[in-house]
Amino acid sequence: MHILRGFGTFILLLGGLAGCDVAPATIEAPRPVLVLNPGTGVQPSLSTYAGVVRAREQSSLSFRVGGKVVSRSVDAGTRVSRGQVLAELDAGDLSLQAQAGLAQLGAAEADLARARGDRDRYAQLVREQLVSRSVFDAQEAAYKAAEGMVRAARAQWEVDRNQAAYTQLSAPSDGVIASRQVEAGQVVAAGETVFTMAADGGREVVISLPEGRIREFKVGQPVLVELWSAPGRQWPGTVREISPEADEQLRTFAARVNLDGDAAQAVELGQSARVYVQDDDVQAALSVPLSAVQRGADGASAVWLVDAQSGKVKSQPVQLGRLGETEVPVISGLKPDDWVVAAGGHLLREGQAVLALDRENRPVRSQPQAVLPAKQAN
Repeated sequence: MHILRGFGTFILLLGGLAGCDVAPATIEAPRPVLVLNPGTGVQPSLSTYAGVVRAREQSSLSFRVGGKVVSRSVDAGTRVSRGQVLAELDAGDLSLQAQAGLAQLGAAEADLARARGDRDRYAQLVREQLVSRSVFDAQEAAYKAAEGMVRAARAQWEVDRNQAAYTQLSAPSDGVIASRQVEAGQVVAAGETVFTMAADGGREVVISLPEGRIREFKVGQPVLVELWSAPGRQWPGTVREISPEADEQLRTFAARVNLDGDAAQAVELGQSARVYVQDDDVQAALSVPLSAVQRGADGASAVWLVDAQSGKVKSQPVQLGRLGETEVPVISGLKPDDWVVAAGGHLLREGQAVLALDRENRPVRSQPQAVLPAKQAN
């Protein structure tokens, strides 16, 4: 009986000891993550547009009358001065027409002189009451008609004289002949382009702006211009003109970028150039790698930040600028001393404990240690 009682006591003691132990809880080890501070001093994003150097004033020169080209004194690339004769037409027929107009003017003036004399004589006869007043009025009307014929003949003669002078094509200003379209001996019509002349002075770069970003540009906006033949050397410029209508096929808007001073003297007509335009929506001084950007709970852009006190991550909404090749500017939502998870953010969840490491694989701060719960006392 004593043996059974002792055995039962031993069993109860074992059960009591077993009841004092608590099974260890399973805790998640902090996940190692690469963190960094947002970059500072990021240059604003620039958009690049290809263009061609053109003269600010480029004119198509043509004769105001038609005829046969008898001489051409300049060629493409020739520098010309204001008033210099560039080409001439055969002026034979127009000269004869001007001579005919002059002869008609002489005849009209002779008729006017005769009508004036008749009017004066009839005026004297009216005063002496030798003719009626109606006869004098007829002479007065004939005199006024003769005056009108003289004015018409003189105007026609001046037109014919001008037409004869139009057979010479002169340079309207100092400049250079950009292209030539005719040869001596060719018959041209009035208004047909003979030369294209680029006037001296300002130079411009003609570019095409995309339809989707046209509202981001405005007249007077500063830009930078770089020649393909001189990489690394940039000149300041301004947007002088933006077409109000898009090209029907390309769906782009033509724009002209003005170059003045040294830049206008340094470029040549027809050179290829790049125009750099600063994006208005990028004013940030901070940036993060593209790999750090995640999709937030509301669908907006966000990054994971490591809380300095708890060692846990939280989602931080951010406003981003235009994406770059490897980084993206952050307009708002971050501070320079924030620790941003640079990679692996798609594996994290809100409030998860992490081990923040820098690029040298060193902890960036003291991490809280995982401690197993102590055994409960009996």
